[in-house]
Amino acid sequence: MNLPNRLTVIRILLIPIIVLVWIFPYAQFNIQIPTYYVGYVSISLVNIICLVIFALASFTDYLDGAIARKKNLVTTFGKFADPIADKLLVTTMFILFASQGIIPVVPVLIMTIRDTIVDGCRMIASQNGVVVAAGYLGKVKTVLQMVSIILILLNNVPFELYRLPISDFVLWFAAFVSLASGVSYFNQMKEYIFESK
Repeated sequence: MNLPNRLTVIRILLIPIIVLVWIFPYAQFNIQIPTYYVGYVSISLVNIICLVIFALASFTDYLDGAIARKKNLVTTFGKFADPIADKLLVTTMFILFASQGIIPVVPVLIMTIRDTIVDGCRMIASQNGVVVAAGYLGKVKTVLQMVSIILILLNNVPFELYRLPISDFVLWFAAFVSLASGVSYFNQMKEYIFESK
């Protein structure tokens, strides 16, 4: 359990904390949540706290990878847990948003189904001794998802001040890139998926 792996575990442990902060029944305990304004756009303290935790978790993602590569601390656990931690973090955030009607369900379904299929394809490829590295589209997808989550937590500030639905655009673009990268992964691995033994 080296430092990069500890950071991965920390990222996983931060996920239930975000969920608790987001869904906690504050009103039932007579807890008043402060609301702040940027122009006419309101942002709850809950959003800000979740944004800070999400940013911290995302930073650990960058940090554990950088340390593992620089100090040659790449482990089997890290290869297994790191992508799972990333997907758990991002998918959890999108499910929380969709459950409260903040975002539509369709893009969340597209991204979740894509991840499930890609993971299945990777598992089949690994059984044939093939390791499929993250492609360019997959990395772009991850960046778009994180930007989308940040904008949603900020209620689309500063773009909302100019009536520009950038958070919606980034969300749907992330879903489109997610689908495109899923097709790309599938095409790379279809020979292993459809092979007969």
